[in-house]
Amino acid sequence: MVTFSPGQDAARRLLEGPQRYTCLAGGTRSGKTFLIIRAIIIRALQAEETRHAVLRFHANAARASIALDTLPRVMRLCFPDATLRERRQDGYFELGNGSRIWIGGLDDKDRVEKILGLEYATIFLNEASQIPYSSALIAFTRLAQVAPRIDQRAFVDLNPVGKTHWTNQLFGEKRDPVSRRPLPDPESYRRAFLNPPDNKANLSREFLASLSHLPEKQRKRFLDGVYVDEVDGALWTYAGIDAGRCAAERISVDKRAAVVVAVDPSGAAGRDDLGADEIGIIVAARGVDGDAYILEDLSCRDAPAVWGRRAVVAFHRYQADSIVAESNFGGEMVRATIQAADRNVPVKLVTASRGKAVRAEPISVRYAQGQVHHVGRFPKLEDQLCAFSSAGYNGGGSPDHADAAIWALTHLFGADDGTGIIEFYRREAEIKRRS
Repeated sequence: MVTFSPGQDAARRLLEGPQRYTCLAGGTRSGKTFLIIRAIIIRALQAEETRHAVLRFHANAARASIALDTLPRVMRLCFPDATLRERRQDGYFELGNGSRIWIGGLDDKDRVEKILGLEYATIFLNEASQIPYSSALIAFTRLAQVAPRIDQRAFVDLNPVGKTHWTNQLFGEKRDPVSRRPLPDPESYRRAFLNPPDNKANLSREFLASLSHLPEKQRKRFLDGVYVDEVDGALWTYAGIDAGRCAAERISVDKRAAVVVAVDPSGAAGRDDLGADEIGIIVAARGVDGDAYILEDLSCRDAPAVWGRRAVVAFHRYQADSIVAESNFGGEMVRATIQAADRNVPVKLVTASRGKAVRAEPISVRYAQGQVHHVGRFPKLEDQLCAFSSAGYNGGGSPDHADAAIWALTHLFGADDGTGIIEFYRREAEIKRRS
């Protein structure tokens, strides 16, 4: 017989509520995943021959954590009389009534295509802090199986990260993560928080004490279970980006300005290839005033022929000087992909010989000096920029939009990139010394 703490019982009742989307957020080992897997099995037993998907970002983590640990534990403790057989070759577990629970990772291209080719009554995104919103959106489109006695439900769980994460925007701010507009159906999104003290009956005092002794950032995430404001030591801040934002009619760009389309390619085979990163495509210009302007974010996840044509169309629309493309992923194949759409477009290949944070830092200084302006709002690009610190990239997935922007701005500032940066750091050091 399983007993729940008051916090866990409140989360259990929420999972049975009428809302279509439910998020359990909070600290580690608080019982979030256990409760959701239990709710999925109840639903699967209620409606025979229904399908239910449990997805993580990495396939190996999905198998180790869910298939080999949480699922059999829930069955043993909560449903000892039910039968569950693994059909590993087919990729699912099957209950006695014919209902199936599929478990997979979004990084496993073949498996995810097989899973997302079906419709489901339940979809569970486990450890959603690692899952990009674009992948979550595609997974949610498969929440479409019509079943007797149960409605379609999506479940999400995670240890909270930054406040800009899509789970906090959807379930906390009740805003669309892409447009930032209020949700048209906020009542469809509900959230509960669970933390380790809610599961203290199953945790040792030593473990709980160890969580309380973690560094502040880790303690907030794994013990307190709260969303935090910013990345420690962030190279960019939302306030800083917003301070340099300008409207299109106010930019100082004319025919004498340099314009570039930058591409950060990936191995995506098409828009449903959820295991692949997006292709970052950023249009930027350097104005007659010497400042740089981000004009458009055209990033996408699509087949090579599609993103190559997308970059070329942008090149002609903005009358750009060239397309700059990162060559580490495919080299000359990247050039061939772009020139297949227009063989006369000049393509300059650049090589990532330094780490992402090292490449990002000089550009972040340009922002701090007020030399870079966003012409409009680019939510995904700005989220990725604000996830950079001097220690590296702290966001989920790959910073594909940010990488393309950094390539574009590095190209535009060119050889004069050093002097201003050295002077900036000299001033910063002097200010710190005086204070």
